[in-house]
Amino acid sequence: MSLLFRIGSARSSCALLLCRKHAFSTTARAPRTGGKAWKKRKEAEASAYGALFPSKEEEMIRHVVGRNTKKTYSIFRGLMLGKYDLLMNTSRSWAARQNEYKGFGLVSKLDLDREVKLFRNSLEKACDLAGENQAISKSNNPLFWGLRNAFIETDMDGLTQHLVYSFQNFLMRSRFPKTIIATHKKIADFRYPYEWFPATRALQRTIHLHVGPTNSGKTYNALKALENSKSGIYAGPLRLLAHEVYSRFMAKGKKCALVTGEEQRIPEGEDNYFRSCTVEMTPLNLPVDVAVIDEIQMIGDSERGWAWTQAFLGVQAKEVHLCGEERTVDLIQSLCEVIGDKCIVTRYKRLNPLETMENSLGSLKNLEKGDAVVTFSRLSIHLLKKQIEEATGRRCAMIYGSLPPETRAQQAALFNDPDSDYDFLVASDAIGMGLNLEIRRVVFDQTHKRTVGGYRQITTSEIKQIGGRAGRYRTARQAANPEPELSQPITASQPGLVTAFEASDLKVIQEAFSSEPEPIQSAGIQPPPSVIERFSSYFPPRTPFGYILSRLRDIAQTSPKFHLCRVKEMLAICDLIQPFHMSVYDRCVFLNAPVALRERAGSAVVQAFGKCVATMSGGELADIKAVDLELLDVDERLFKSKDNQSEYLQRLEALHKQITLYLWLSYRYTGVFRSQNLAFYVKGIVEKKIDDHLGKVNVTETERKARLERIRMKAEKTRRKKKALVDGEVPTDGPKLPGEWNEEGHEEPLFNGPDEVKPIGRLDPNAIETESGQTHKPIRLIGV
Repeated sequence: MSLLFRIGSARSSCALLLCRKHAFSTTARAPRTGGKAWKKRKEAEASAYGALFPSKEEEMIRHVVGRNTKKTYSIFRGLMLGKYDLLMNTSRSWAARQNEYKGFGLVSKLDLDREVKLFRNSLEKACDLAGENQAISKSNNPLFWGLRNAFIETDMDGLTQHLVYSFQNFLMRSRFPKTIIATHKKIADFRYPYEWFPATRALQRTIHLHVGPTNSGKTYNALKALENSKSGIYAGPLRLLAHEVYSRFMAKGKKCALVTGEEQRIPEGEDNYFRSCTVEMTPLNLPVDVAVIDEIQMIGDSERGWAWTQAFLGVQAKEVHLCGEERTVDLIQSLCEVIGDKCIVTRYKRLNPLETMENSLGSLKNLEKGDAVVTFSRLSIHLLKKQIEEATGRRCAMIYGSLPPETRAQQAALFNDPDSDYDFLVASDAIGMGLNLEIRRVVFDQTHKRTVGGYRQITTSEIKQIGGRAGRYRTARQAANPEPELSQPITASQPGLVTAFEASDLKVIQEAFSSEPEPIQSAGIQPPPSVIERFSSYFPPRTPFGYILSRLRDIAQTSPKFHLCRVKEMLAICDLIQPFHMSVYDRCVFLNAPVALRERAGSAVVQAFGKCVATMSGGELADIKAVDLELLDVDERLFKSKDNQSEYLQRLEALHKQITLYLWLSYRYTGVFRSQNLAFYVKGIVEKKIDDHLGKVNVTETERKARLERIRMKAEKTRRKKKALVDGEVPTDGPKLPGEWNEEGHEEPLFNGPDEVKPIGRLDPNAIETESGQTHKPIRLIGV
């Protein structure tokens, strides 16, 4: 099926592959004699001759390409029509969706059957057009183009979603006059998103863009400007970074609020105070002197980039300090020219050198004092901590985003203290986002991360961001002291070192440090609720909100400087809350909530919370049956059979995300979700249970290496599959940065997919804490 995606609109990729294989040329070449004019004339003549009288080789290539193309599109046709028939007979049937179809003007099953047949004919014609005429562009075959692109980007899930949207669009084909369609397009004109913030456009702001590598002092200097101001805002990508800045300001006697999606600490009895927040929570209607927006390169992220764009374009600050990578400069400067803000670029150099090592470590026994091992899930962090301590006989601290702030600070202090016996640190990639630690050497445990569809190699930007934390010039402990140090001469310290346990991973790291990521071309945007409300007002009352959202995105216009961020699970959320009578604004709130539909009972929890908002009642945590509070009373020892492998840990993680979503909603619907204190209490219990459970888990180093090798193989398989689908190199670079940045504030996953957690079965009875409080030997995972 990969041949389906090898046919370009301008030049056949299959032809190119055949040319490479058989040393054929699809264009005639002039002899290398004569001058330039002679060459150009001969090339033109040869090209014209070749078009009129193709050679036997060219005829053969075109014949093979045409035959393969026809066969491939025939396969895709069968796949697509089969999926369409299945949908219309199951989840999208009249019995399952009659209320939805009535919103499209269908009043009976006969009406639906007629439309289903007509649309199927349209699908067949689109496939015929692609197969016979190779018409696959948006201009000459938009239906096929959309389905093909959806399948390329997100496989069968994307194809299914686009089939549903295309059918809904087909049902609406005659519902609107041309004047209304013109109005729709006018509302969906997103070429000038800076006009969404008129109060900010009335200001004359100065944008200070601090760019440079890690450990160069850019964020430090921006925060100094914030400290010296009378009012201001810090906006960062992580909850832990917002908390770190909050703690820094409070330690210096400056009143400060902490504002994240799930927690808010507001100074009592104070009117003027600083605010440290996650970037999604940046206040846009508050005039301040200084705003600091950290990790500005996230503005190009395909999912969360809209939050950085919104903060940058909308924050009402006299001075806006942006901190990030060099590759943002051109985009930020061009945006400043458009909106009329003054832009001052300050470039920084790293305060001490950074080097990649020539050799990998191979074994945990080769770790040295000051080493930080980076991995990508909490389960891996706990496993590595145990293995390192067993292999070296020395203590190991651990840091990750979901640790309570006090515990995280304690672990950092133990690692930073040269007199403590904590020689090593194992951490998530959250350290790549600015945590100040005295790391001499960063050691990558792996260079591949879990995605929705498999595994991927981490990007150049991610590797540099994480590895750059080696050889930190100034630690958090030093930064919190009164600082004459900036007036002192800066001297280079020992170089920071970056390596990995495996040679294959070290090769990836070395290649990353010898290259540069691509410049960021555009900023992510997301239409504000006011735009969605206006757009939806032109549709019949019972029109599915998911269709309205899809339609808005489908006809949206953007300029080259902006791109629409992905919808992630938004369409699925729209379907889940569709039955409830909710305002467009309330529906938009749920679209940005940190939902986890793939977790246990994720859909049921969203529907339960949606019902509470629709009725404005029933929001007491103990009364919401979908929330798995019963797990708190279940004895962990009951989960010991093979049938229940990993269930306990997965249920704990699901409950944690359910409580996180409850807290997030409690700040937006304070009169509905009133059990906030209870939710914080439950959240603490769940986090302790997770940590206690992870503390009992162990694997051997051989088993760990075998699992990582399987991950590498799966990642390579995914890369090759995608390369075959798009017939080209699959870039490892991208706008993403360390971590699963799919929710506000970031929290590393508990485990990297089912492969990592499946071997965790019922805890061995010998590893369970007895009634006397003694804990026996840790369990061992077989086959991890």
